[in-house]
Amino acid sequence: MVSAAGVGALADLAEELVRTTAGERALLGVAGVPGAGKSTLAEALVAELARRRGAAWVAQVPMDGYHLADVQLERLGLRDRKGAPETFDARGYAALLRRLREDPERDVYAPGFERVLEQPLAGAVVVPGGARLVVTEGNYLLLEGDWREARAALDAVWFVDGDDALRRQRLLARHVEFGKTPQEAQAWVAAVDDRNTALVRERAGAADRVVLATDGGWELPAR
Repeated sequence: MVSAAGVGALADLAEELVRTTAGERALLGVAGVPGAGKSTLAEALVAELARRRGAAWVAQVPMDGYHLADVQLERLGLRDRKGAPETFDARGYAALLRRLREDPERDVYAPGFERVLEQPLAGAVVVPGGARLVVTEGNYLLLEGDWREARAALDAVWFVDGDDALRRQRLLARHVEFGKTPQEAQAWVAAVDDRNTALVRERAGAADRVVLATDGGWELPAR
């Protein structure tokens, strides 16, 4: 059984998370499979909370800023696996999350990700000092190994999943938009994205809450 969960309901859950931190900054992770709509959910959530609380109350930090640049992927022989867990600086990302928790009163700059270039961009994101909630999204927040350091820095992680046909459609459109031919996009989804999806879904049970993405928004399975 699922219940409708507009962005307002999800924002209510995020505000409740902040209340449980007893005045400290809260960190919320949004994990999930490639193409499920993690960034869309995170952006909508942050926009709603900013409307309610003010823009300085909440900030968003993408895990994608910790993609290794292509020059490093070439060096490591991982260029054809770009987007897989081993193509990120997981420990660097975890260090940022710890800093956001330990230094909540100062502005903290974080890398973003430039979709057109498909490269990380240093200092593209700022988390303002005094922000009460930081929302960070990425595929691998629940994985083991070096990713456990990132999970340990988060107060909660939501897992976003959805219909596979819709997910693949979004991925194909994204890859084509940013430079791949339709044939290249199909090959990449089959060889890389679907493989990463299977890996990520294995850890869905470790999430604090599951959110199902639909054409019309989001749904929350009964707990």
